[in-house]
Amino acid sequence: MRKAPTPAERALWRMVGRDKLGVRFRRQHRIGPYIVDFLCPEHRLIIEVDGGQHNESAYDDRRDAWLRDKGYEVLRFWNVDVLRNADGVGRQICIALGRER
Repeated sequence: MRKAPTPAERALWRMVGRDKLGVRFRRQHRIGPYIVDFLCPEHRLIIEVDGGQHNESAYDDRRDAWLRDKGYEVLRFWNVDVLRNADGVGRQICIALGRER
């Protein structure tokens, strides 16, 4: 678990933190053997914010499959998308929460 969030994680937290979308998110939350970037327990929604090291990652594929098997939906966004297209990222999160915007 990292103590210092990346700039993209800080930006996403500004979007979803403090119940800004009407639901509560947790940061750096453990689920089984994994730690997820953001979790909305009420909707079983996980949001991951990734850099280039995650491109075509077999580890991420296995991890996401395990989390989905446990009933979670996993959204993944690239750092650059969070930083440059916050409205689009926010829209996708709202759709996943059933709160179209």
